[in-house]
Amino acid sequence: MDFGTFLLLQSPKAQSHAEVFARGTEIAQTADRLGFDSIWCAEHHFSTYGYLSRPLMFATHLAAKTERIRVGSAVVVLPLHHPLIVAEEIATADILSGGRLDVGLGRGYQPYEFERLGHTLDESRGRFEEAVDILLKAFTGEPFSYDGKYYNFGETSIFPAPIQEPHPPIWVVGQSPESIVATARRGFNLVSGGFGVPIERLREFRKTFDETITDAARRSSIRVSTQRPVYVTRDESELPAIVEQARWNMRVTLSLRQGLQRVEKGRAIAVPFDNEPTEEELLERYFVMGTPEACAAKIRQIQEVMGINHFNASFWFGDLPQEKVLRSMTLFAEEVMPALQQEAAA
Repeated sequence: MDFGTFLLLQSPKAQSHAEVFARGTEIAQTADRLGFDSIWCAEHHFSTYGYLSRPLMFATHLAAKTERIRVGSAVVVLPLHHPLIVAEEIATADILSGGRLDVGLGRGYQPYEFERLGHTLDESRGRFEEAVDILLKAFTGEPFSYDGKYYNFGETSIFPAPIQEPHPPIWVVGQSPESIVATARRGFNLVSGGFGVPIERLREFRKTFDETITDAARRSSIRVSTQRPVYVTRDESELPAIVEQARWNMRVTLSLRQGLQRVEKGRAIAVPFDNEPTEEELLERYFVMGTPEACAAKIRQIQEVMGINHFNASFWFGDLPQEKVLRSMTLFAEEVMPALQQEAAA
């Protein structure tokens, strides 16, 4: 298993834009120094839920500010953009990062964002599948045309071309059975989970994946990852306050997904929902938080449930202060990662 970290660039208190991006850059540089394998940049629009609208642009910046860590998008919301532009941006980012780029793609889930860009979620699956077809044709380096329901164009060549062959690794975020099936059939790497996904659903995701890809060799060639909020501490009395910071992300994620969003003058408002998990349930079923030993045990459980070979840790959530984020990352790298890696090597 290898380990990444995730940047949403959120700010419930609406910190200055420059401060938020500076924090993200410092986290990337710290992750590089600590030995994390990758760092992933989200895409969101029009609210403090996520300041980052162009993840490939920020990934390119992070590559220039780091030495070895891989940089990626998590995700480019493909239906919101013309795929020819995305293909060009991916190739450019791959070149400028020196071939350190991973590409995460997703359908998106927020009506709030889609409506403001003149799209609807009803079309997102169809647009996504056509756009992926176009990306794969673009990455061959050969001229091509396309005649689809959403995209139509004559013979076209993409410049530049990516330097990784045949293209940078592609990851797709899938939360529904349909998305998991489509991702597995294309042979793309799969990411599932997040702030609002309990561990038992990860078991369901894995079952769908295994039923779709029955060939063991082909199944083993596809990387499987999950993303969870993580906080590592030697002082468990911190956890109640930390859980509430992560609850902000969960509330906003679910309200935006369900079209119940409240955005006031650009500020994303965390809307409580019915039958919210208790603190104990969040720690047991949703989050990876506690002592280094407790966090390692939780990741082992996730690995057993989902068969992951990549774990993506979201260390910065809510308005968690930067010093706590960096301390948590350091404990994770110095104690959690080695424990899991030693077990894998045994």
